[in-house]
Amino acid sequence: MTAISKRGAGLRSVATLVCGALAAGGLAAAGATALQPGAAAASSHREAPLISGTPQYDNTDVYAFVSPDKPDTTTIIANWIPFEEPAGGPNFFTFAEDAQYDIHIDNNGDAQGELLFRYTFTTHVKNKKTFLYNTGPVESLDDQDLNVTQTYDIDLLRLKKQHLMSRTKIADDVPVAPSNVGKASMPDYAKLREQAVHELAGGSTTFAGQADDPFFLDLRVFDLLYGGNLSEVGNDTLKGYNVNSIALQVPNHLIRESAGRPVVGIWSTTRRKNAQGHFRQVSRLGNPLVNEVVNPIEDKDTFNASGPWDDARFLDNVTQPELPKLIEAIYKIPAPEEPRNDLVDVFLKGVEGLNQPPHVTPSEMLRLNTSVKPAAAPKRLGVLDGDNAGFPNGRRLTDDVIDAALQVVEGELLGAKNDLGDAVDANDKEFEKAFPYVALPTEGSRGPLAKGTSGGNDVRSQIGDALQPTGSDDTTLIAASAGAGAGGILLIGVALMWWRRMRGRAY
Repeated sequence: MTAISKRGAGLRSVATLVCGALAAGGLAAAGATALQPGAAAASSHREAPLISGTPQYDNTDVYAFVSPDKPDTTTIIANWIPFEEPAGGPNFFTFAEDAQYDIHIDNNGDAQGELLFRYTFTTHVKNKKTFLYNTGPVESLDDQDLNVTQTYDIDLLRLKKQHLMSRTKIADDVPVAPSNVGKASMPDYAKLREQAVHELAGGSTTFAGQADDPFFLDLRVFDLLYGGNLSEVGNDTLKGYNVNSIALQVPNHLIRESAGRPVVGIWSTTRRKNAQGHFRQVSRLGNPLVNEVVNPIEDKDTFNASGPWDDARFLDNVTQPELPKLIEAIYKIPAPEEPRNDLVDVFLKGVEGLNQPPHVTPSEMLRLNTSVKPAAAPKRLGVLDGDNAGFPNGRRLTDDVIDAALQVVEGELLGAKNDLGDAVDANDKEFEKAFPYVALPTEGSRGPLAKGTSGGNDVRSQIGDALQPTGSDDTTLIAASAGAGAGGILLIGVALMWWRRMRGRAY
């Protein structure tokens, strides 16, 4: 597919793109209809005023797909903590202990969750008299050199119209994969990842820990719509950043109502303990981009605290979206006629004949038909390109939801064929072939090495050179050091003179 074209066609593309994102978001917030691809485009990184200041509770993305190597199971991946800088120590990135990280399943289309998988975390510190996350190379999750660790429990709650019917603990004290500090600290991080994959009774599997952020797009859309002239496209802005992932693989029969009712709705939330000791929902995510570009600022925090059964209150944001109007004002491209019932039908209900439950209640969540087998060769545009195993029938890690949204908004489903997009078609890292599928996190040791080193040689005998950053000027460093030394001697001399004068003064 081609990147958004420039000028002439460029203005049209921009508008299209914006409309696409807008529409996508709206959809997500609402539902879906026939063969339209899931428009929702982006994710949910720092999308609302309150949650942007508390990243440990911030849902960034939700994925749900029939497991490619185990088609009798469904894999759900939910991510938190956006924009993790891999070298961001010494505290690095942990799940919050005062939070409940929840994955919800609606298996009858009534916008209410019938199943809830609740993850809660506990932090352990071996030695509080050091500032280090790890005190030596870490070879395993129970290595004594791994100073800060986390474990988690999982409770399965069965609900009916939001009333608790039963609660079962299905996992206890499962270890979390740590932040990838760097090659010296964690020489075999893949081994640590493998040890954090835990099998549960009944055929389920769980994982929690750091991973590469799987979402790919060019976030410079916020710089006046890709630079104001479409020059800022083609860069995966999230490249090199990590997130904290929870991945859960469950048998299809566990989450769907029956073999004849295979469609499930999926979303995630975060509940945080307040000053009174009560848990309150502070983040919510199903389809991507909904709360980012569909809801206005005045609704964002409210949406994060709400449930799908209350989505009617946000309907106007979908049927009368702001973004197309903005595009029209800037680029003179007419906005689609309102109300945008097309977006509501497609994204709040599910695609008819594919993943729309009978008697569905319109609401914002990912909808997945668990009976659709995984594609042998997945197409990044999913349903839009004839691949019914992809977005918006759930969401795979490789689905390019941004481009799909753009093309739909431009009228692809109405016969206006186009290949619009942001020129970012895939993640910068390959995804794993088996559970938990997410790519390994970028290590904190990435980046240029000291002059004269290659990463594998021991330079401790050459400490002087090793301390010089790549590209530094020896003469400049020496001159700077000499200058600093002379300045220090001068300051000491002045201080001594002052001290001697003060000793001779009578108070």
